Amino acid sequence: MSAPASFPTFSALVTRLRAAGCVFAEDEARLLRSAATTPGELAAMVERRACGLPLEHVIGWAEFYGLRIAVDGGVFVPRRRTEFLIERAVALARPGALVVDLCCGSGALGAALAAALGGPVELHAADIDPAAVRCARRNIAAAGGRAYQGDLFDPLPAALRGRVDLLLANVPYVPTEEVELLPAEARLHEARVALDGGADGLDVLRRVTAEAVRWLAPGGHLLFETGEHQVPGAVRTVEAGGLVAEVAECEERYAVVVTGTRPA
Repeated sequence: MSAPASFPTFSALVTRLRAAGCVFAEDEARLLRSAATTPGELAAMVERRACGLPLEHVIGWAEFYGLRIAVDGGVFVPRRRTEFLIERAVALARPGALVVDLCCGSGALGAALAAALGGPVELHAADIDPAAVRCARRNIAAAGGRAYQGDLFDPLPAALRGRVDLLLANVPYVPTEEVELLPAEARLHEARVALDGGADGLDVLRRVTAEAVRWLAPGGHLLFETGEHQVPGAVRTVEAGGLVAEVAECEERYAVVVTGTRPA
């Protein structure tokens, strides 16, 4: 009888991952080893990663704002820079806030905000991608949130109109011609609908801001991330939608967050 297969050494994992171009090979080796239950599973996971699949898709989760967010294959992986948006939202939130996570992807923003606030919130999320909505439902369940599949505001309950305190909209903002310049992990393994923002990257944002004022409560806030070079256009779009724009930057995370507030 042959001996059972054994787990490869840590150094062997690191060597394989480094050869595949993984910059943080040591950290990834630890995560892969902790996620695998058998040597065969670990070998398969390492090969999937070495072939270019995002680490988060391989292990099935991403760390975001201190939470472990479930991320299935093909679903947009939440970026650490977007934690700045959560910080901005926390500063604006009130107890019992009604929160909508639009273009929610995995639901990371809504889940993170609800956890950060600690107290009860009314949380709703929506995305056009069915795979993303399945993830979001798992991730926001602890907060009692509900996730809907459909285009932007279309699937949301009509009863939310005029009542939303915080509208988190992680809209795609990569200009179409620049999508092909993205790292292969995003370009090949995340849904294009979560990346492509149209000719100037602001197409989806325009659709959101055109309706946001009808969904926000008086004094409610729309928050979204955008590229530094897109700020002037994003601000004009927010103001054209009847909202008061404010821009905040975090140099450490290379993040820009625009807040649009409905006048009280």
